[in-house]
Amino acid sequence: MKAFLVLLLGALLCLDSGSSLQCYSCSPQISNSKCMKKEECGTKTACKTEVIRLAGLFSIISKGCDSSCAESFSDFNVGNRNISCCSTDLCNVNAAGSVRSSYGLAGGIAAGVLWAALSNKF
Repeated sequence: MKAFLVLLLGALLCLDSGSSLQCYSCSPQISNSKCMKKEECGTKTACKTEVIRLAGLFSIISKGCDSSCAESFSDFNVGNRNISCCSTDLCNVNAAGSVRSSYGLAGGIAAGVLWAALSNKF
């Protein structure tokens, strides 16, 4: 009887809990840190992240569950739109082209130009 109970317990532990996919979710935001709300996807099978980057200055980020996510990239005159998809729990944690990286790049370029200009004067 004990052997049967041990086997039954082992079988129960091996069963899938039946939980659905979890994704980070948010309505359009300009900061990835505001897109960290967890959402249960139910029957939807993918996590979707959409990033619209405008003039290299800032990004608008949207995340959530999707049933038929299709990755794409569109380039237009004043920016671009990138849609990425993934299918593991909380896989859409990052958003490419965030605000901080844009300002960091601009700051780095400005510092390099300033350093070059000042070092030529001495």
